[in-house]
Amino acid sequence: MTRSNDALFEGHSRRVASMFGRIAGWYDFLNHFLSLGLDMYWRYRLVRFVRTGDTGRVLDLAAGTLDVAREIRRQKPDGAVLGLDLTLPMLRRGLGKLQRHGETQILPVGGDATTLPLPERSVDCITIAFGIRNIQPRSDAYAEMHRVLAPGGRVCILEFGSGRNRIWKGLYNVYLKTILPLTGRLISRDAEAYAYLAETIQAFPEARELAGELLEAGFTRVGYLPLQSGIVYLHVAEKAAEEKGTPPDC
Repeated sequence: MTRSNDALFEGHSRRVASMFGRIAGWYDFLNHFLSLGLDMYWRYRLVRFVRTGDTGRVLDLAAGTLDVAREIRRQKPDGAVLGLDLTLPMLRRGLGKLQRHGETQILPVGGDATTLPLPERSVDCITIAFGIRNIQPRSDAYAEMHRVLAPGGRVCILEFGSGRNRIWKGLYNVYLKTILPLTGRLISRDAEAYAYLAETIQAFPEARELAGELLEAGFTRVGYLPLQSGIVYLHVAEKAAEEKGTPPDC
């Protein structure tokens, strides 16, 4: 990668961190409101695919206000969770939740998914919910995920489907292009953040393309599952263990 590209991606990360920092106070409310509460169900489904093993650790990337990390602990109470995010105001709000609920097995850490502060083979599973869209280049994040996963470890990605596909006879696409950014702007008073959300969803690869990226990054047993007619997708991929097998049962 050239120096100019390095500067571009660093600038992108700063923009994303700044943007999410500005809306941190509204983030949870708008997640629930704009998804009609489905975000909680989607997180539940994501965590159903989490598998723990010998390390006893799960890494949640783009952890935000730590709702996925808390759901992991709810479903997998014997494991510890590292919640990593670029945006410190989001993590601080998540930390307040941990303190209110007496949760001690979730560790929030500020960091970048393209340069993980972890040794090789140190976690059993990695989750990332609605965050892979915000990472550039994704190939660097995939390489880091592959590096820190234990053999046989699993990556579970929850992400919006491509806004290029017509869903519900185009009604969802109208919502995505007009209602979502307008509502987000009116409530959060941040026009950029929710315009960015709509733009990145529309530009995001289709599920089979994302699966191809994971295969190219060295993962095996790659599969995906559409939810709500493909508004969101669950992607599951594994790091090879001793033997290769069939795609995970999505």
